Parts: sequence; C-alpha cells; structure tokens
Amino acid sequence: MVTTEISPSTELNPKTKLSGKVVKTTLAGALIDVGQPIPGVLHISQIQKDPVNKVEDVIKEGQTVDVWVRKVRKDRVELTMIEPLMYEWKDLQPEMVVKGKIVRLETYGAFVDIGAERPGMIHISELAQGYVKNAGDVVKEGQEIEAAILNVDRKKRQIRLSMKALQPEIVKEEKEKPARENKRGGKKGKKVETVEMTVEEKSIEPELTGMQIAWQTAQDRAKHDKDRKTKRIKSASTEQEELLSRTLKKRLPTGA
Repeated sequence: MVTTEISPSTELNPKTKLSGKVVKTTLAGALIDVGQPIPGVLHISQIQKDPVNKVEDVIKEGQTVDVWVRKVRKDRVELTMIEPLMYEWKDLQPEMVVKGKIVRLETYGAFVDIGAERPGMIHISELAQGYVKNAGDVVKEGQEIEAAILNVDRKKRQIRLSMKALQPEIVKEEKEKPARENKRGGKKGKKVETVEMTVEEKSIEPELTGMQIAWQTAQDRAKHDKDRKTKRIKSASTEQEELLSRTLKKRLPTGA
C-alpha cells in the first residue's frame, strides 16, 4: 500500500486565527474542520488554560469555535483554543515599539499588557517628558498606549517600557533675566552698560573707613600745628629783626 504524502499548507502560519467546526471529539481532543486540505487537530490540553477532564464538557460536535494555528505538519494542522501570546521572550528586543493596554496603576508607574507572558512596566519617570507626580495624571486603566522597549530581563521575567522615548523632547527657552538694581540704586543693563558703569564707578573716590578717617584727621591736625608753629617762629624772627634794625639806627650816626 502506497501512502500519499500531503504537503503542508503554505497559507497558514503559527498564531494565525481561524474559525472551524468541531467534526469529532475523542478522549484526547477533537478534529476541527478549518477549511484546509489537511485536518485540524485540537489536543485536550489546548482547549482552555484550566485542566479539562472531558472534551464534551467544553465543546460539542458541530460547534463552531475560534482556534489558532500552533504548528503546520505534513498530515495535520495542530490547533489551540488558547489565544497565543503576541510576543515570545525571544521576540522582545530593546527599542522595539509595542502597543498594549494599561492593566494596573501603582505609585511608581503603570503595568501594560503587550501580549507577552508578563505585563511590561512603565516607571513613572518614563510616562512623559517632564515631572510626573502621579501615574494616574498621565494614563488610566484600560487605556490603549504605545511604548518603546527599554530593557528585557528574561531571567527575572521583566519588561521595562517607556512612553517618553516616543515623545518629542521639551526645549526650554531661555528668557532674558530682568535688570537687577545695583548697590547705588540704579539698574544693571546689558553687559556693555555694566562695563561702562564699572569704569565710571572706578573714577569715583572710594569711601574711607573709620580708621582711615581718624588717621587722616590726625595728619591734618599735625600739619595744622606745624604750620602754626612755623608762623610763630617766622613772626618772632621778624620782630627780632625789626628790633635790631631800630637799635642800630639809634646808635649809628646819621649823615645829617
């Protein structure tokens, strides 16, 4: 007896969603007609996430069910009724852009279902450009968002995401600072004006301290006393010269 090999369908890929009719149930699972030349096989472990004791308790013959392709073989298409993950761990890479739904909010950030084994986490500092006080100020539970993958830790089963990475950076405009009043009551203007003011201030005689004033007063007083003494000496000398001149005139004979 010659067995004819059936080529696998080239139109089906893993995770492809199909709608099919239950043709037959068995202890091990069910046969599903998905409109392909080869039968679709649904194992009992792939009917639902919770354990199934009996196939007929969940699905019946003639029932239409939604299934996804697990693997395509030469003689059959292996199916599952458990919706597959959109991303396996090997599929997740840094800088990838993914879409998801906010499933939980915490004080430190938000958790997002992106179709992976574990939800991704967006730290509060990665929710938006600028300061964010509460995650709820930016996103809400059930909200559909788009984010970029920052890091994937397969050992810890952690996925770090960022919404900020997809947002334009905030450019801060530098405003001209208002003129400040200087010590002399005026206002400082631009740099050139400040330089001119500095030159002008240098021409002004600096104010003297208390000690400098006392020293200057002492110097002035000493100079004044010296001038008075010099005047007295000059005055006494002049009087002596006049007295000597009068005496000589009296003693010396005149030409008369």
